[in-house]
Amino acid sequence: MNAEYRGCATSRAWLEVDLKALLANYREAAGLLKSGVDMICVLKADAYGYGAVPVAKTLYGAGVRFYAVATVPEALEILGALPDDIRVLCLGEPADEELEACVRHRVRVTVGSVEKLMTLSRKAQALSRPAFVHLKLDTGLHRLGFTDVEELLPAIRQEGVIYEGLYSHLALRSREQSIEQHALFERMKTRLERAGWRFPIVHLLDSIGLVRYPEWQYNAVRVGAFLYGNVPPDYAHFDRRRPVGRFCARVTRVALVPAGEGIGYDEAPLRRDTRVATLSVGYVDGYARSLSGEGEVEIRGKRAKVLGLICMDQMMVDVTDIPETRAGDTAVLLGDGISLNELAAWGHLNRNGVTACIGKRVERIYAE
Repeated sequence: MNAEYRGCATSRAWLEVDLKALLANYREAAGLLKSGVDMICVLKADAYGYGAVPVAKTLYGAGVRFYAVATVPEALEILGALPDDIRVLCLGEPADEELEACVRHRVRVTVGSVEKLMTLSRKAQALSRPAFVHLKLDTGLHRLGFTDVEELLPAIRQEGVIYEGLYSHLALRSREQSIEQHALFERMKTRLERAGWRFPIVHLLDSIGLVRYPEWQYNAVRVGAFLYGNVPPDYAHFDRRRPVGRFCARVTRVALVPAGEGIGYDEAPLRRDTRVATLSVGYVDGYARSLSGEGEVEIRGKRAKVLGLICMDQMMVDVTDIPETRAGDTAVLLGDGISLNELAAWGHLNRNGVTACIGKRVERIYAE
């Protein structure tokens, strides 16, 4: 990455986050929105591993005022870090025990059941404060939401509830299914409107949906993976998105291991005398064990194959063909010549999971 970072890595492993690339991706996504359509920037899973608060502050500086997260603690973290003019939607339905905090702090609550709606209403009335709700409709993802509007209508008129939004989520298995889901969403929305209920914010699309079905934007779109460059190579606008992260670790040891020896916990013998470099990063730091024997890292601009089983805190790579490798060198696990899609394919991993699972003890360093 050609970026200037605040401070330098002092830990065993670190993730460099290019906030300029984040903003470039945000502007690219914003350019796909129709006039009057708002972007809900998704910060769940610590902003896909890149750090929710620094990412939120950067996006706030670019004008973003609406965010989405997965849990109530995530929502409270963002609300505590930014000015009071923002909105934060919790995409996961909160536990009953979390509803008081949602009402007190004006967290936008996803509701997908009559029981949750009634419980939230009682909590709002007890606190004499409104509860802001986004009703979730299940149109085929089968994860959360109302499957039957007729079940909802008798219970929808609850005291203390402000219906700010209505939304669903495409399963994105096929175009045919997406068309069916959109049609079902339209029918359910129309039924609610005919019953007298209208919603200021209506959203159906995520990052992939934004590109595949731009005609279904309504007046808001949830954008997550696009912001972080976590998109597949067949994704429209792929060449115009920028990777945001560079995941690195220290080389802590270089040793010659004779043929016939095993590496780490792996019993498979080496076929040749091998120069083995130990890296100060392991599966608990987010370099998945499924990458054992499959992954590659970059050291001094050259590729080194992962050897043996990846350990909890360390891993080993073959630097026989990089004889200049020394303890203290930087090994690049993700970034530079190693793309997110390539890394995910090696380990049969989900792209978002690769970055979201980078551990908390991995230092984050941000480009200014």
